[in-house]
Amino acid sequence: MASQSTILTSRRLVKVFGDDAQEFLQNLVSCDVSTLDATTSAFGALLTPQGKILWDFFVFADEETGGFLIDVSADEMEAFAKRLGFYKLRAKVTIEPAEESFRVVAQWGDDLAEDKPRDPRHAEMGLRYVVNGEVEQTASEADYRTHRIALGVPQSGQDFQLTDVFPHDTDMDSLNGIAFTKGCFIGQEVVSRMKHRGTARKRIIQVSATGDLPAVGSDVLAGEKSVGALGSSVGDKGLALLRLDRVKAAMDAGVPLMCDGVELVPVIQEWAGFDWPSSDK
Repeated sequence: MASQSTILTSRRLVKVFGDDAQEFLQNLVSCDVSTLDATTSAFGALLTPQGKILWDFFVFADEETGGFLIDVSADEMEAFAKRLGFYKLRAKVTIEPAEESFRVVAQWGDDLAEDKPRDPRHAEMGLRYVVNGEVEQTASEADYRTHRIALGVPQSGQDFQLTDVFPHDTDMDSLNGIAFTKGCFIGQEVVSRMKHRGTARKRIIQVSATGDLPAVGSDVLAGEKSVGALGSSVGDKGLALLRLDRVKAAMDAGVPLMCDGVELVPVIQEWAGFDWPSSDK
């Protein structure tokens, strides 16, 4: 497939720079920012002390300032920058919105450049990088959404709501969103415990139907019991945040998953580092 590219207008960038910028971020966020360069990026989150996601984002090295550019939802940019400022204390770091001329570009398909950062979540997501100025677009953000959903990669604000979920619920542990070996960050103890004990019960997985899927947020039912909610979808394919133990029990009992009168077929993504729970749990 010929490569396609689009500017993600739903995203904005926050600059973090100064003598202490790397140490400042490294001690806060779930990803490792210590080795970023012009050809790499990181996917991560800022968590509550209880381990829930406040914001998820991508981090790029900023050659201009020697610091970092953080790619976050445009709707959340101001709140995110303000929260980072709370943690600044005496650190020699400046936090400010990047100029609107800075854009996030997504590019996917064949013959992708080797000198630009790849989306760190999944190789087939393609490239994700920052430009200052315009760029030729060959696709729309809706096309990119279709590509993302086809790969089963969740998006905050569409497949889950910030502050409501743990990183494992949103598959961040399978999408390179948590650096388990880098040392402490906010919420690290809870996230590590979930990993080692295998206590994550909710996951975002793929679902399909024989027709168009219902609206985002629609309840998913097994019999009369709610087992989760539908996320983003395109046509008959989408994502849903589901209790895997309850879904597995329903499947074993031959009880269909229903969502606003539509029967769903659940499938765990091929790249996932988790599986259906065993029936004896």
